[in-house]
Formats: sequence, structure tokens, C-alpha cells
Amino acid sequence: MKIMIAGGAGYIGSVLTPLLLERGYTVDVVDLEWFGNHLPGEVRVLRKDVLEITEVELKGYDVVIFIAGLSNDPMAEYSPSQNFVYNAAHAAYLAYIAKRAGVRRFIHGGSCSVYGYTVNELYDEESPAISNYPYGISKLQGEFGCLKLAAPEFSVIAFRQGTVCGYSPRMRLDLVINTMFCGAIKDKKIVVNNPAIWRPILSVRDAATAYIRAIESPLEISGVFNIASGNYTVGELADYVKEGVQKHMGINAAIEVRSIQDFRNYKVSCDKAANLLSFKTRYAAPDIVEDLAINYPKFKDLDNPDYYNIQTFKALHEAG
Repeated sequence: MKIMIAGGAGYIGSVLTPLLLERGYTVDVVDLEWFGNHLPGEVRVLRKDVLEITEVELKGYDVVIFIAGLSNDPMAEYSPSQNFVYNAAHAAYLAYIAKRAGVRRFIHGGSCSVYGYTVNELYDEESPAISNYPYGISKLQGEFGCLKLAAPEFSVIAFRQGTVCGYSPRMRLDLVINTMFCGAIKDKKIVVNNPAIWRPILSVRDAATAYIRAIESPLEISGVFNIASGNYTVGELADYVKEGVQKHMGINAAIEVRSIQDFRNYKVSCDKAANLLSFKTRYAAPDIVEDLAINYPKFKDLDNPDYYNIQTFKALHEAG
């Protein structure tokens, strides 16, 4: 099987791609390499914008995966216009030319942020998506554009991912558990803006497994799937990080609660992914913290701007 991954040199792609190679798949990547390239040397990387990919270039691929775009709220709010282009237009365009090229399956990497505020209800894929923030809106638009192209000959699986956390060769420290871990190491302090809000969390290793399950599922399956390793309050996550760094690194970090209001509050059901894709999670929040502790020597320069998407994005933007 031949697979193309748009954004494959990023945080998820750098974990997913080696696993696909181990399973015997041929994997090529399209990526602008804003954050470098940490992929195995045998992976062919086309360094170009998604909108520059042509139908001819996608001929012969069995699966195309979109995990490119701007990946969090700070980037979206810094440049709303680019947010809508990279997350909405790029995804829909890639699905469109993939279908024209004869690709049989397209997988869209979206976000649970499309739910916005769920009033403490457990949301499934049929629940209303009511995000009022640029990032959530753009991810919903990209998902919608891809799903509209689904047909018997063109399967579209759209993931709504929880906040992805854990160690990746393309490391990020701007994700909730990763950020707390960084604060615990650097400042001996874990800052919690609002301990009561809910977040679905997704281990990056579980995320890679979800994409494998989607690739290997029957072609008649299409639709939206929530994927998360579990639902947690932010206060609960802080407790797990505090316990984890004490257990695995001997660091005693304090928890500072600031009680700042946040209208992004959601938790999700992943029963559909379990039932139709056989997606079963393996890594809970304590496992994610342990994973970070084990791999800490690989990213111990905690001030490296490459680990913070908004810093790199601002620098690229200012440089034109």
C-alpha cells in the first residue's frame, strides 16, 4: 500500500510514519518543514505547500492523510486569515484532487475543539459543533469540505482528535500535559488557569494507532470519529503531572491555580471509533507523563523555539 501524508514531518507524523514503515507500507510526505525533518532517511519528502500538489502527483496512492495546517488556537488567533486557508482550504483541496487522482481513502486530522462548550455533557459525533474560535471553526470547515466528497469509490474518515500529548521526535511543549511537564521541570511549578474545565486528551502514540486503524479499515467506512485517550479536568491533569515528575524524576513541583475563565470546555465519547475502527486506547494521562520523563534527555533544551509552534510561526511570518 502506498500512502501520502500531508504534514507528515510534524508532531503526529513523526510518530506515525516509522510505524507505517514497520508494517511494510510505502510512505511519502509533503511538508514545508517549518519545524525541521525528524523522519527516517528513507522517507521521500516533497517540500511544498499543499495547494501546490497536483492531481498527477497523487496518482498511484491508496491513502492520503491530511495532518497539515495550523495546529492550535494561538496560531489561529495570531493570523486568522492564514488559519482559514491552511486548515479549511488546504484540507478540502487535497481531498478534491485525491478523489480525482483515484485515491480510495482520505483521512482528515481534525480536532475536538469544534465542540466548543459542551455544558458538561459527553458529546458524540452527532452532537452540535458550536465553536466560536477561529481554530475550531476552520477545522470544522476543513472536515465538512472533505466529507462532502465521500462516495462509494472514495472513503473519507474525519478524526476529531483530543489534545495530543506525549513525546515525539518533532517535539512540542505547547500542549497541555507537555506544557505542565515543562513547567514542573523548569520552574518547579505547574500553572492551572482553570482546574474545572474538561479536555479530551490523546496520547500521540494512541493517535498513531488511530490512523493505522483507519488505513486498515474496510473501504465502505466513512464518517466522523472522535478519538481520545480519555477525558480529564485540567486540575486532574496537573495532579497526574505532579505525581509523575515526583515518581519518575524526583522533582517536587507546586500547583498554582489561577482560576481564569475559559469557554472552551468539552468531553467526548469515542464509542464509535471503538466499534467501527477497533480503536482502543493504551495510554492514559499517567502513561503520557511517564513517556515524557523517559524521553526528557532528547528535548531537555526547554527554551528551544522549535518546541513552541507559535514562536516558530511568528518568526516565519515576520520573515515573510
